[in-house]
Amino acid sequence: MLNLRNNLQNKKILIYGFGKTGKSCFNFLKKNNLVIYDDNYNSIPSDLKKKYFLKLKKIKKLKFDYIVLSPGININNCGLKNFIIKNKKKIITDLDLFYLKNVNNLKITITGTNGKSTTSKLLYEIIKKHTKNVELVGNIGKPVLSQKTSNSKTIFVVEASSYQIEYSKYYKTNYSAILNIAPDHLERHETLQKYIKAKFKLLKNQKKNGFAFINKKNKYLIKLINKAKNLPKIINVNFNNVESIKKYIHNPNIKNENNLQNLSFALEISKKLKLNKKKILKAINSFKVLRFRQEIIYNNNKLLIINDSKSTSFSSSINLLKSYNNIYWLVGGLYKKGDSFNIKNKKFNIVRAYIFGRYKNFFIKQFKNKLRFKSFNNIQEALNEIISDIKNEKLNINRKEILFSPSAASFDSFKNFEERGKYFNYLVKKLKIVKIVNAN
Repeated sequence: MLNLRNNLQNKKILIYGFGKTGKSCFNFLKKNNLVIYDDNYNSIPSDLKKKYFLKLKKIKKLKFDYIVLSPGININNCGLKNFIIKNKKKIITDLDLFYLKNVNNLKITITGTNGKSTTSKLLYEIIKKHTKNVELVGNIGKPVLSQKTSNSKTIFVVEASSYQIEYSKYYKTNYSAILNIAPDHLERHETLQKYIKAKFKLLKNQKKNGFAFINKKNKYLIKLINKAKNLPKIINVNFNNVESIKKYIHNPNIKNENNLQNLSFALEISKKLKLNKKKILKAINSFKVLRFRQEIIYNNNKLLIINDSKSTSFSSSINLLKSYNNIYWLVGGLYKKGDSFNIKNKKFNIVRAYIFGRYKNFFIKQFKNKLRFKSFNNIQEALNEIISDIKNEKLNINRKEILFSPSAASFDSFKNFEERGKYFNYLVKKLKIVKIVNAN
């Protein structure tokens, strides 16, 4: 560890992957002996190609001390596959470099299958309300090495993905939180066990005088905790810890089951940081959700519309379905390997699913004999049917709740979940849903 910290500048380093993460690593290491490579040649700026880029044949002949791997690269399916696997012990990540740069800073690292970004942002806002020097970095969109204004007193809230944690070697955090575990990214991790192991590595590498926050009802984590040795202190997050402040929460974006669970983690960490309850509540009530993450885009006594385009698995939608009473659920897209809709709850009789997209047969099989559903070729057709159904249900006095929570990746029809979310908002305006429902 000390050797890496003291002698990094004397080493030959390959940066593999030149997206946001790769660029931030390059800027951090550019005084070193660097080579950069990306499977997409066009992603490397022309001014850097001449000095730093090498073709695959030349890279294979070189010996590197470290390979800084971007988290989006799957070592089992990439242009440098054989070379990377052969040199697997040399792999480090931006998290490792970030740790070396900020060894003495307080770091709070959030991971989990669902809710990472929201929990990280909420905790950041809570700490910021206490006029503390705090930065929010990581998988949330701002690479950990992109921060420039930090000092020795800066608190870092880091959102970390399973990909980042899996490849990291030296990263240690003071506080860690694994919010939840459900089947996800199995296209990359291959099995659920490997996925869980990647997440759990955050605790295993953690400072032993630190704290790890988990919900002990998570059967996957408890098995690993019972087997592991030399772990940090485990703090059980009881989801009922929000009950004492529920009546003081006026922010509608926080009141669904998903965000109440996210808040439970933020509260436990805040307690350990000895933060002020009044300031915590102020932060909660002024909190603005991240776009397309359980985002309320319209709300009155007749109609609620939620844009949750970020939802990419059933586990991310289930608690939303439990949170409301008269749901028209838009669901569909590129389903996740290993995902399943295993719910036995009478409440789901009130859910009507409107399946869209080319993979609708997968969702039909999942929902059969579990809830009411119809299927359509695309989102617009599904929304038109929702409008028609609402018009025909004039005797239903309950508020109509349109939930766009696809439970699947967006790549079947869109570049990313943001593009999908923007398209849904466009359709809501185009089809005049608010006007139609309010007039009904």
